[in-house]
Amino acid sequence: MTAAAFLSVVLIHLAAAMSPGPSFVVSVRTAASEGFKVAAALAMGFGLGAAIWAVAALAGLALLFEIAPVLLTVLKVGGGLFLCFIALMMWRHAAEPLAEVEADAPPRSIASAIRLGLMTQLANPKPAVFFGAVFIGLVPAGTPLPTLIALLALIFINETLWYIFVARAFSIAQARAAYMRLKAMIDRLFGGLIAFFGLKIALT
Repeated sequence: MTAAAFLSVVLIHLAAAMSPGPSFVVSVRTAASEGFKVAAALAMGFGLGAAIWAVAALAGLALLFEIAPVLLTVLKVGGGLFLCFIALMMWRHAAEPLAEVEADAPPRSIASAIRLGLMTQLANPKPAVFFGAVFIGLVPAGTPLPTLIALLALIFINETLWYIFVARAFSIAQARAAYMRLKAMIDRLFGGLIAFFGLKIALT
């Protein structure tokens, strides 16, 4: 694998990670409502999910989806329903006041935030298809294992660092104060967006 191809995969993935989707919506809402520490842990979950889908693509899952499209359909519907469940919870609790976040006692545990990020990322099987398409064109057969490990590490770093940036941007005092003033409206808006993404994943 050439250095140019390696860099191309990393940059293509970074662009994809930065494109708006359900992970972005969950990240913004978590950062504004629960603070930077929880949102940073959420980012780690997103990074782990991206790495898992990349490993799955390298293992041939994207090809398996082509051979057995019903498997992709099952994963898409299941993932879409999971996102719709998140959206429903946001709608149900939109009018509830926001508990104050203490620096040493976030309302959601770090492990729980990582788990939410991982499940949100894995709810969308499209990254496996994305990675499969990119890898087929840019990662040749016989690529040395250390190169593949480095590629997976950078995919994890790309995803995690981008969402840590999002977490920092939306957890500052001004963003949090604005969220607290408009919580019901923002939660319903974000819930609607997540439901839209969930339905889009399940139906396309």
